[in-house]
Amino acid sequence: MKTKNNAEYGKFDFVGKVGFFGGISVLLVVISVVYLMARGITYGIDFVGGTEIQVRFGGKVHIDEVRKVVEEQGLLNTHLQAFGDKNEFIVRFQTKRGQNDKETNDIQNVGVTTLKEKITTQFAASVPEFRRVDTVGPQVGAELKRNGFLAVFYSLLVILIYVALRFDYKYGPGAVICLAHDAVITLAIFVAVGKEVNIPIMAAILTLIGYSLNDTIVVFDRIRETEHHQRDKGMRFTINRAINDMFERTLITSGTVFTSSLCLWLIADGTVSDIAFALCVGILFGTYSSIYVAAPIILAMEKLNLYKPSPVTT
Repeated sequence: MKTKNNAEYGKFDFVGKVGFFGGISVLLVVISVVYLMARGITYGIDFVGGTEIQVRFGGKVHIDEVRKVVEEQGLLNTHLQAFGDKNEFIVRFQTKRGQNDKETNDIQNVGVTTLKEKITTQFAASVPEFRRVDTVGPQVGAELKRNGFLAVFYSLLVILIYVALRFDYKYGPGAVICLAHDAVITLAIFVAVGKEVNIPIMAAILTLIGYSLNDTIVVFDRIRETEHHQRDKGMRFTINRAINDMFERTLITSGTVFTSSLCLWLIADGTVSDIAFALCVGILFGTYSSIYVAAPIILAMEKLNLYKPSPVTT
């Protein structure tokens, strides 16, 4: 991977491996899209509607005992999660839908009341404390899901416009393709490990888009700074040198954020752990795509005659 013929080219020949890693990226994105279409996305109650109850017990209670009580109620799509000191649980479930929103809400309220009474009676010795009850209607959930995906789409569109105006039109597609690459693969891995996609996870994906863009912009800015001075050496030289110049900075910034997110994933529980996991995966692919997806797309545009260097100004 080291270049011996030209020391100015950079310590590593990143551009020379573009074909290989570009093929891997395309394969990963295709696999991710096919998997998401075939497997489907498991949405949380934020997006499909339902109820979430957080209960804490004063004594030791095993999760299987709580699960048995919940399942006896005949609720739909039940999910039980322990966190904290393991005597605290989050119960998520759906109830049967009525003919209208009012009837659906009434059915959900009856389900919540019945479940709370059953837990209170069954675990009276453990002194259950209901700390939170959140209910989302099916129509509200569908609207939140629609708005969440629209937020991702609009963010990519605005980024495309911003990068094209701030730098040059040739940089915009590389930035957006890079971010879409990161978001799709991260979402597929998140679903593959059996986690639910909800509003906090959509927020994590938007955070990843912003973080990955920041790293990509740094490389683009370096390319723009040096392309006029190194035009006689070709665009491959300029891109490779820019990536090498920013490589140490990329590793340091990505490494520190990844370490913090990894600690949160290993130590925290519940939603915080899920967000940290999404950040860990996204940072890995975001760092990779800034090197092997974003900047080299300029070369593809050049081969397609979509990139014409502007004249040198004196």
